[in-house]
Parts: sequence; structure tokens; C-alpha cells
Amino acid sequence: MSTVKIKLGRRAFIKNTSLASGGLVLGFSFLNSCKPKDVEKMAVREMPKEWFDINSYLKIGDNGLVTIMAPNPEFGQGVITSMPMIVADELDVDWNDVLVEQANFDQEEYGWQFTGGSQGIRRRWEGLRMAGATAKQMLIAAAAQTWQVPESEITVSDGTLNHTGSDKSAGYGEMASVAAKMEVPEEVTLKEVKDFKIIGHSKKSVENKKIVTGKPLFGLDYQHDDALVAMVVHPPAFGLTLKSYDDSQVKSMPGIVNVLKIKTLEDSFTRGYFDTNAFTDLIAIVGKSTWEVMNAKKQLKAEWEPISDSKFKMDRFGTQMEVDVPSGLESTEDHYAEMNKMANRSGTTARKDGNPESIFKTAAKTIERSYSCPFLAHNCMEPMNFFAHVTEDRAKLAGPLQAPVLTAPTVAARLGMPVENIEIELTRMGGGFGRRAYGHYAVEAALISREVRAPIKLVYTREDDMTCGIYRPSYQAYYRAALDENNDLVAFHVKAGGIPETPLFADRFPAGAVENYLAQQWEINSNITIGAFRAPRSNFMAGVEQAFLDEVAEAAGKDPIDFRLELLDRAKNNPVGENNEYEPDRLAGVLKLAREKSNWSEVPSGTHRGVSAYFCHNSYAAHIVDVVMDGDTPKVEKVVCAIDCGIVINPDAAANMAEGAIVDGVGNAMYGELTFIDGSPQQTNFDTYKIIRHSEAPKIIEVHFVQNEIDPTGLGEPPFPPVFGALANALYKATGKRNYDQPFAVERRIVG
Repeated sequence: MSTVKIKLGRRAFIKNTSLASGGLVLGFSFLNSCKPKDVEKMAVREMPKEWFDINSYLKIGDNGLVTIMAPNPEFGQGVITSMPMIVADELDVDWNDVLVEQANFDQEEYGWQFTGGSQGIRRRWEGLRMAGATAKQMLIAAAAQTWQVPESEITVSDGTLNHTGSDKSAGYGEMASVAAKMEVPEEVTLKEVKDFKIIGHSKKSVENKKIVTGKPLFGLDYQHDDALVAMVVHPPAFGLTLKSYDDSQVKSMPGIVNVLKIKTLEDSFTRGYFDTNAFTDLIAIVGKSTWEVMNAKKQLKAEWEPISDSKFKMDRFGTQMEVDVPSGLESTEDHYAEMNKMANRSGTTARKDGNPESIFKTAAKTIERSYSCPFLAHNCMEPMNFFAHVTEDRAKLAGPLQAPVLTAPTVAARLGMPVENIEIELTRMGGGFGRRAYGHYAVEAALISREVRAPIKLVYTREDDMTCGIYRPSYQAYYRAALDENNDLVAFHVKAGGIPETPLFADRFPAGAVENYLAQQWEINSNITIGAFRAPRSNFMAGVEQAFLDEVAEAAGKDPIDFRLELLDRAKNNPVGENNEYEPDRLAGVLKLAREKSNWSEVPSGTHRGVSAYFCHNSYAAHIVDVVMDGDTPKVEKVVCAIDCGIVINPDAAANMAEGAIVDGVGNAMYGELTFIDGSPQQTNFDTYKIIRHSEAPKIIEVHFVQNEIDPTGLGEPPFPPVFGALANALYKATGKRNYDQPFAVERRIVG
């Protein structure tokens, strides 16, 4: 067992206590998160007669039921179940006696309420365990005081306190009122991994029943008496802004209450990093029903004009910067032409080891390849939406939001009221993938509500969401490798850039494994808004890096896995440089596990196999993809996935997350593409923007986890990036053709 110091003082840990009906309420800071459980599942046990509710707590009722709040927003990744599992395990309570509730936004109580970056469990792991262990210790102290026995003689199991010497026992509920008076211990003992009873054992999502029975959970489900419906009209192209509009016809249409112009962010406002906003000048149409507003929106007449070059101030988590926004109407054809030009220039050096330029001049073999990818839209199945009711001095908002902690200050600043007067109710999200980290739609809803002086429900159409950002950037990467006369990799060069950011990770594999290594980068500015997209930047770099390494392995006459393991052995035993992000043993570990589970060397007849492995978001993943040909059409038959993400909290849910990432990766690699002509997105709905169909998904997906006792790391994103490379390598085996440009299933569209 490990003993840890309580990092929170009593005032921070116990927000409030209540002796009503013996209830014990333990509040804990943002380090300690928890989850929602359906009360209906507890029908076998009566609810406590009373217990005291606060915003941040671990609450024990007089009959032993435990309520744990979930501070992190949920969009399908499962934290609403896995976080309470951590608390419940250290508390030593029966999982069947746990209730879970979704916390609303409360920065004072929960601090950093943000779902993204695969950091939820990783950042809250210790605090959640501490919350459960501290509550258990206080219950033990209560029993020891009541029975007049030493604390060391009391044992706990499934919510029951026992003292063998006196043959006394009591449930947690019986000791709750006494425990509420106990001092918070200065340190507590956490369980050994081998003693976990809940962690590591699969539990069904606490919201499954609500989902399958259609209970209201999502933002679109949110209802409020007398709420009006609002929609926005934005410019038809990036590089345009509102000039004027004529609402005379629209205002006379049935059900239309108001038509108004809103400015989401003032020009002088210093934006936060997640205040990305494609169009700040919008027309809002407000009416009594969705249908009436949609019809009115089609009839609105507006004029647009080109933007001028501009700047805005940004606070990037403490770093003050000025962002340039160029004018112009951009097109995909021009984007690729500009990226090709940049690829022929030297770029800015991000890392250099040895003397790669010299080695390339004398190499026995040199392999050079370039790769590119288009912009991608997030396409969450639940369109953007938010409820707002703004009064003179308060604002009530509700909806799907990944980063309420970052959106609330912006809403407050724009409304000119204290952030503590902003109430945000968090609903379940129908997909996020980074898109809902940008809360501009919540700001829009608040401004519309304030102007019309009524509660409103803002709803985006699919076309609205797909055409006003926020997108995965378009990237390009150039690779060069040098082999000596023994076919050993002796020099490696990567140069990567994009519109409008670089995807380069200079210190990731194979950095550290090659003595002569050069990483360079470049960027092309744009007025097309971009943002986090599942595994930002990694979703491109993993695929192209791993496809290139396969080609280098082929040139060297080596097995693709053996080639990678050879490099990783170098990185372990004779590493180059000191800033390598990854652990060679763990990256090699997932490759070996995937090789074993797939029977790598025994390829079934008619099957074509590709491999990929990558490190990102603190975790490691390797995929082996099997492709078969159906006539001229390649189909993904099977994917074997190996992941090292430390301790796995909820294995079935973790496997589900990996399976979803794999299907998503196959779909984006094969079909994902957003193109522009004169600043206007050419794909506006699913009739032109293809996502993967059921028949195109892998028939079989196996997910295997490396078993270790490392604290949990990321999982939502790491299984996604390697799919692109493994699929590209398998397609080469199947078709004899290598794919250098995404998407793989179509030739690059010539636009213009």
C-alpha cells in the first residue's frame, strides 16, 4: 500500500457536512471527480430519508447509499462511469450502492472542468482515490470512537465496518453522522493495485438505461417553458463579413418574433485560446418553432463584403500574443500549391542531431516521399445547440460543452457581468472530438437571449456546423531517409507544415533512434478557422510517419515490425538526444503484443496486412490491419489493436473507446475531405461529405491492453492516429499502390 499526504486542507476537502438523517457529505476539489448513476438502478434499495446537497461532494446517506458527483462533461468516453469507479474502490463500497450525478459548472468547487486531450482520468486519478480513501478513513475513525477500539483493528468490506474482537459491525450509513465530526486525516493509505475490486473490472455505463429508453440527456433534449427557437446566419465564405441585410419579408413570416444582428466578440476583447470564432458578425432569427425559423432563414436577404487584414489579441494560457487574420477568399487548389512551394524550402529547424546533411550526400540509398491531407469537419452527430436565459444580472445556460471552465469567463465578459452570475448546466454531448471545446455557440445563445429578453434555444443545422468551422487543418509532410551499405537507417529528415499550423512533433519516434536526425517546420496563415480534432496533429503525423517507415523497411529488405523494434532498441540502449517524448520499451511493448495477438507471420490467403505504432497523449498504441479485396474494392476485414495506457479502469468501456477510434480512423482515412472554392466549403452535409458506413467498418476488431501498474494515461485519442498508417500499409500490400494523399478512396479533387 502507498501512503499519501492529503493535499487539500479540511476547509477545501469538506465543503459542508450535514447530520440530517445521519448523512455524511464530503466535498472535494477539482482533483477529485465522480460520476452519475441512475437512481432507477437502485430500486432494490430505498433512498435515504434525507441528505444534504451541495455542488461538490461525496455524499453518504443514512442507509449506506453513496452519491458521487461527476465534474467532467461526458460525451461518450465513459468518465461518467469510470471516475466514480475509482472513488468507490478506494471507499470500499459495493458498486451497487453508488449513485452518480453530473455536476454543473462550478469553478470554485470543481476547478478545471474540461473534457479533452485524453487527460480526464490521468489528471484526476490521485485526487479521486484520495477522496474515497479519506472518506473511508473517517468512517473507520468514527467506528473506532463509537466502539472504543483501536482504528487499526477495524476492517472494511463493501461498505461495512467490522471489529472481530468485539464482534461488532456497522454499515457506512450508521456511522455517517459520527464521521461527519471527525478531523480529516493528514495522510491516508491507498490500495495496492492487486487489491482493487472495482477498478479493472468492467461496469456498464451508468447512463445506458437512459440512452436506450430515450430519456432526455443531450443538449437538444433540453426543454424550458416559453423558450423561443433561434438560428444564426453567417457569411457563405471565409474571408467575407456582413455588409447589410433586409429582414422586411422575414419579419412578416408566421412565428417569427425578431431578426437582429449580434457581434459575438468585441474587437478589443482579448480572446482565450479556445475562443476561436469563425464569424463574429451574425444575423440571428428568433421564432416560435424550429420549422418556422428554418423557413425564415431561407428567405433572409443579406449582402456580404470582403474582410480586410486584421489582428486580435489572445491570451494563450498566460502567454500574450497577437494573431493575424489575412484577407482573401481561399481555395483548396491554391492551398496545395502553396504547401508544395513551402515543402521545397528549408523551413525552421525544430531539432537537429548529428550531421544529417553530410550523411545524405554519401548514403547508399535515399528514400524521399511527400504526404498531405485535407481539412476535416468534426461532424458530431448532435449539431451545435445551447439554451440561454439572460436577465438583468444573471445568465442561465444549458447545453453540450467540453470546456465550461473556459467558456464561462468569455460569456461573462461579453455580457458584462461577474462570472459567478453565470450558471451553466452541463448536458451529455452527442459527440465532441474537440469541436465542443470552442464555446462560441454558447456566447451566441446568451447574446440573443439578452437582446430579445426571453429564454431561447439556439440550434445549428448540419449545414451551419459544417460550413462555419472549426476544422482539422490541412497538412503536408516531406520525409527523407538514408540507408548505409548494410541497410541500416543512418539519417532521417522530416519537414512538416500546414494551413495554418504545423503538425510537427520533433521529439517523437524515430527521434532518439537515429544518430543523424533533422526536423523542420513551416506554416501558412489563413482565415479559415481550425481547432482541436481528435488527437490534434497526431492524427496526420502518425499516419504519414508510419507509412514512410514501412517504405523504408521495404527498401532495407526488413520486416516492418522487426525494423521498428530495431530502431526502438537503439533508442533504449543508445538514445540520441535528451528530449525524446516516448519510452522505447512501452512503444516496443505494444508492437510485440500486436504481433503476438495477430499471428503476424501467419497471414491468411487473400489477406493483406499492415502495421503501425504511435505514441501520443501519454499512451502507446499499435494496430495491425487486415485488408481483403472484393473485386477492385479493398475492405478492412480485421484490426488487432494493442494499447498501453497504464491501469485500465473499465475494460469493456476502454475497448469500446478503442473500437470507436479505429472505425473513426478508417472512415476519415478513406473518405474524409473538406474542400474550398473562394472561401466557400464545398461539402455542406452528409450527401457530399462522406463518413464511414456500417458495411465499410472492420468486421472484426480485437483490443488488447498491456497489463501493468502504471498510473492511467490517455485513451480517448491514442488509438485513433495509428489507424491511418496501418491502413495505408495494408492497402499497399493489397493494391500495389502506395497512398500519399488522404483520403485514400478518391483521387484528389481538382477544384476551381
